[in-house]
Amino acid sequence: MQKIAVFIAALAGFAGAAQAEDRRVFLESADGDRIEIASLSIASDGTYTTDLAPVFTEHFLSMRPFKCLEGPQKHWCHVPYPYEIARNVSEDLTDLEYDFLFLWKGATEYGINMWNGVYYRIEEQPDGTMIGVLYDMDMDDLSVPPPAGELRPIREADLYEGDAESHWLPRLIIK
Repeated sequence: MQKIAVFIAALAGFAGAAQAEDRRVFLESADGDRIEIASLSIASDGTYTTDLAPVFTEHFLSMRPFKCLEGPQKHWCHVPYPYEIARNVSEDLTDLEYDFLFLWKGATEYGINMWNGVYYRIEEQPDGTMIGVLYDMDMDDLSVPPPAGELRPIREADLYEGDAESHWLPRLIIK
């Protein structure tokens, strides 16, 4: 009888471990308006998956497809990180930062400029909410594959504190 109780407890623990924590991902304007851009599912081991929301429109810019949010003066285009990452938040939130890279372009501009990159540095708050603060970066830094085994090639020197007032969506929020 005790073996069955241990087995049932093990199954219950396994079922609990398999439960994912589902969150919503937003971009927020300087005046507090939010756009839900993705869902995030975090497994108990810290691995995660993301799914972009259908708020993005398809654009073909500089000979590549992009999913963009169309703003009145700027478009915010998602840049899928082109190299391998672990997609795990058990140690830090850097992989999430790489999954939510963007670049902006003027609403009336034809192409894109890769130096208009947007990187959200994400920190977890005491209530569990994750807040990303906008940093500017040159996305051309990602045009060359990182050295073998290097999963995080973006360095501190590649990021420049962004001016929240000059950007349409200066905050990323995960709740």
